[in-house]
Amino acid sequence: MKKLALHWKIIIGMVLGIVVGLVAVWLGNDKLDELGNVIVDKQGNPINTGAEFVIDWIKPFGSIFINALKLIAVPLIIASLLKGVSDLQDLTRLSSLGGRTIVLYLITTAVAVTLGLTIATMAGPGRGINKQDRDQLIEAFADDAASKIAEAEKQKEKGPLQPLEDLVADNLFAASSNNKAMLQVIVFVLFFGVGMLLVPPDKSKPVKDFFDGLNEVILKLIDLIMLAAPIGVFALMASLIAQTPSWDIFWALIKYCGCVVGGLAAMTFLFYPLLVVTFTGRGYTWFFRGLSPAQFLAFSTSSSAATLPVTMERVEEHLGVDEEVASFVLPIGATVNMDGTSLYQAVAAVFICQAFDHTLTFVQLAGIAFTCILASIGTAAVPSAGVVMLVVVLGQIEAAVDLVPAIALILGVDRILDMLRTVANVTSDATVSMLVAKSVGKLGEPHEKTWDEYYHHKDESNEGGES
Repeated sequence: MKKLALHWKIIIGMVLGIVVGLVAVWLGNDKLDELGNVIVDKQGNPINTGAEFVIDWIKPFGSIFINALKLIAVPLIIASLLKGVSDLQDLTRLSSLGGRTIVLYLITTAVAVTLGLTIATMAGPGRGINKQDRDQLIEAFADDAASKIAEAEKQKEKGPLQPLEDLVADNLFAASSNNKAMLQVIVFVLFFGVGMLLVPPDKSKPVKDFFDGLNEVILKLIDLIMLAAPIGVFALMASLIAQTPSWDIFWALIKYCGCVVGGLAAMTFLFYPLLVVTFTGRGYTWFFRGLSPAQFLAFSTSSSAATLPVTMERVEEHLGVDEEVASFVLPIGATVNMDGTSLYQAVAAVFICQAFDHTLTFVQLAGIAFTCILASIGTAAVPSAGVVMLVVVLGQIEAAVDLVPAIALILGVDRILDMLRTVANVTSDATVSMLVAKSVGKLGEPHEKTWDEYYHHKDESNEGGES
């Protein structure tokens, strides 16, 4: 009997998680205090006992799964990026690869922002929102908005060259322990890799051999973690349903959600596959068949950083991108390439302006586009980081009212949209890696490393040792 493909296992886990979450909420009752009063959360919604059971007893398994992926994300970046840089054996090839990668990432981000602004301007999602619903949403999520605004204010207080200063870590170990500082780790690894290229090969060979071996071990750890992917996804989806606020929020913001989802769908299912088919000659369904497990995982975790290990495995083994290119392009993409986040920020900015009857000028639209592109580079590859950068985007718009506190309008649906925009981010990373690989002659045929192949290789090694 043919084994069930990984993406089908993940889909089954997602569906079962949604069903279990819905059933738990349906069977649960409102939680009461000692006096028999209904206990409510900070949005005023009653706390459901079924949802509480899911959060206490099922969600932890999803958290363990995400933590396991994040645990190996930084070691994977260090090992794979050093391997990729050292395999280049030439600084000219490194600069060429880096230049192509950055240019392509900027192009896809610009397309995403332009599409988001176009959809939001034409559809006008904020024009139809009821003033009463608007004020209620802002009041309900005011506390959450305040925390995001406070975090964004810390960013705005820094100098104009702070992003450049932040590229260099003062402590590598501190940066390695923080997924938000992944770009600092990448800069150090690239710097270290350049040093390896500049010393004699016989001196750098022991270092290269060590990281080559470390990279193989980490890739095998990814395979082990992915065995638990269906269970992890099941737990994440069940907890998502249990923690979802009142579904009335989605109806109030249905047009806004439609604009974001429509834009992300156009990027994911039209723009990126079009680039792949046009410039690499690979098929539409072939592309999604190879990448789909990483996309499903991105949807479940809402984190490009957590998905990175799986993205690298799928791109190398199932899309045919040479390890030399994938190990360089993908870690950088997980940090600086946030197409889905940029599109979402563009739609959200226009939506909030429309909700307060503020008409955007062409100059302001151009300012939003420019700020979204810059903000995407500084957006951490962790859940909901895009909301913080949205505060920065709104802050540069001159309007009769202060638009920044209005981010509370969209916080109720942010988690769902965050899952979808992470899918777009991961799809963009994979697309750019294929384009870069094609341009340097490093796009070959897929070669999946199976467990049987691993054990066969191990047996051969043992036989060689015994002889």
